[in-house]
Amino acid sequence: MPGTVAAPRGGILCDFYNRYETVRETLSRIDKAAREMGLPNISARLIEPNETSHQRGPEVQYLEIFAVSIATHHMLIAEGARPFAIVGQSIGELWALAAAGHLSVEDAARLAVARSQVLTRQSWDGKMLAVGVDGRRAESLAGLINHPHLVLACENAPRQSVISGPEALIEHVERVADALGWPSFPLGVPHPTHSPAMAQAARDLRATAPRVPYGAGRWRVCSPWLGRDIGDDDPVDLVAGALTARVRMLHTIRDLHAAGADTFVECGEWPVVTKFVEASVPGVRCVVPLSESDPVEAVRTLITESAEGGPFRSRVPVPSGNGHGPAAQVSVPVPAEPVPMLSAAVPLPRADASVAAAPVSYVAPVASPVPAAAAAPVAVAPVAVAPVAVAVADAPVTAAPVTTPTSAGLDYETVLAELQTLYGDFLGYPPDLLGEDDGLESELGVESLKQVVLLGRVSDRFDLPGLRSNSSLLTVGTLRRIAETVVEARAEAAGR
Repeated sequence: MPGTVAAPRGGILCDFYNRYETVRETLSRIDKAAREMGLPNISARLIEPNETSHQRGPEVQYLEIFAVSIATHHMLIAEGARPFAIVGQSIGELWALAAAGHLSVEDAARLAVARSQVLTRQSWDGKMLAVGVDGRRAESLAGLINHPHLVLACENAPRQSVISGPEALIEHVERVADALGWPSFPLGVPHPTHSPAMAQAARDLRATAPRVPYGAGRWRVCSPWLGRDIGDDDPVDLVAGALTARVRMLHTIRDLHAAGADTFVECGEWPVVTKFVEASVPGVRCVVPLSESDPVEAVRTLITESAEGGPFRSRVPVPSGNGHGPAAQVSVPVPAEPVPMLSAAVPLPRADASVAAAPVSYVAPVASPVPAAAAAPVAVAPVAVAPVAVAVADAPVTAAPVTTPTSAGLDYETVLAELQTLYGDFLGYPPDLLGEDDGLESELGVESLKQVVLLGRVSDRFDLPGLRSNSSLLTVGTLRRIAETVVEARAEAAGR
């Protein structure tokens, strides 16, 4: 299950809400908890495409991410998926605990808000930076500056790490990374964490957060910061401890794969954690239901194919469900009898049908425990991330000469033509083959950090420095969105 990612699209849960009683009930419980804390209705914007929220802030964003993750989880369970394990990234571990049944949905919502409030009160002037290198080199980079609050915060993949620290020092790190030819990208998270600087917020959370009842969950939950499964651990202590701890998603993914998880389902809107999975254990199958045109059919197909494979039979690789490279082999032990299981990994899928299928393990920013005897693994990858995760290209992207900013191209067609030429030259594609609505990552295979480099060139070409930090252009990148943003920004600049 993903951690802090971009706010979900309006109406994203409309179909799940109409199909599944478990989704309707869960969203109602989140709304009730939100109202009790003085927050607006959470589900309305996620159910109705044109609905808007007048009170937006980090608390609302966290609860919306939670709602999408847990709803996806219930969809998966309803369709017969059975988790081998549930994994959450950063705050996604809280979603995983709720999905696994360790604590109630309402208590998870309250604890998420309490966490956000202590971080806001501390108001740390920090920042998080994704760097396209392994954890060892990222840690050495942070160590050059030798500040106690500047640390390696996350090991996401073999060539993607996150450094957390004071904003002024992160800017130094970014310049050094650039000089070394290491791609990097600032993460637009409301609360930078996973640094010793968060010790005060952790103490505050332990002292003020409401203690909530908890117990053994229905599924196995793997904690990337503890480095073990979650057992009889107090949720408040878990959430507080994670604020200062390093998240080792890379190691958790590899451990689950070694234990038999070959399919990973992300319970978020876009492939975030699944990118880490594909980079960490090449050949596994990753599915992100909400990024498919028909999420339910994608899950049903996955379950059917897994069941047909037979006990521990390796399947012939096929294109992955999310269109990013070859799928992995799926090992599917068949349980003696179906065991109703819920699994959640940030992002989540959803559930409501009784299909006797092999277990599915969700590796994502949230996880729920699965009794050893419950079922065999079909791993489902987590979605969505940790803080907004940026997938790293396999090799550092070399810088190219930057063209002189132009004052021309204020109209959409001219800007689009320039973008097609710029992206085509970089990617080796004829410009006329780059459609304005083609997904840069989902259809053209442009890794996120390569998009960062390209976005920097667009920023220089059109003299728009703010474009570099517009993470929404990376999350759902198309040339149309970038061109429209350029036209709008240039018009605003001209009107000043």
